[in-house]
Amino acid sequence: MNWKISICLLISLFAMESKAQNSEQENIKKLLEKESATYRSGDSKAHASCWHIQPYSRILVSTTDGNTYDIPPAEMVKISEDNTPRGGSSINTNYKISINGKTAWVSHNEESTAKDGTISYSYEIRLLEKIKKEWKLVGQSIHMYKKK
Repeated sequence: MNWKISICLLISLFAMESKAQNSEQENIKKLLEKESATYRSGDSKAHASCWHIQPYSRILVSTTDGNTYDIPPAEMVKISEDNTPRGGSSINTNYKISINGKTAWVSHNEESTAKDGTISYSYEIRLLEKIKKEWKLVGQSIHMYKKK
C-alpha cells in the first residue's frame, strides 16, 4: 500500500513541475512577443522594460549580405526614432526553450513585415534571466536569412 502512495506522490510532483515549467515557458514567450511588438511600434519605455542589461550582455546581428554587427547593449533600452522601424509586425515561431533555474535560452524563427510590406526572416537566440521574479532579456543573437 505504501508503494502505491509513493508512486501517486511522485506522479503528482512530476505533474506539478511540468505545469510550472509550461507556465514559465508561456511567460517567456509573452515577453519575447512584447519585445518584438514594442520594437516595431517604437514604444521605447515598454521595449526597455523587456531588458535588463548586464555587464556581460551582448547583442550580435548577422545580415543576409554577410555583415556582422556587435550592437551596444545599451541601445536595447534607449531605442529612438532613428533606429526603429516604426511600424510593421512580426511573427515568432518554432520556439525551443531551455530553463535552468533563473536563467533561460530560447531559439525561435522570426518573420518581420516592414511598414512597406517588405518581409525579412531571422533565426534568433535569446538569453534571459529572472530578475525580481520576472523574465528579462540579457542578450541575443540574430541571424538574418533569405527564404528560398
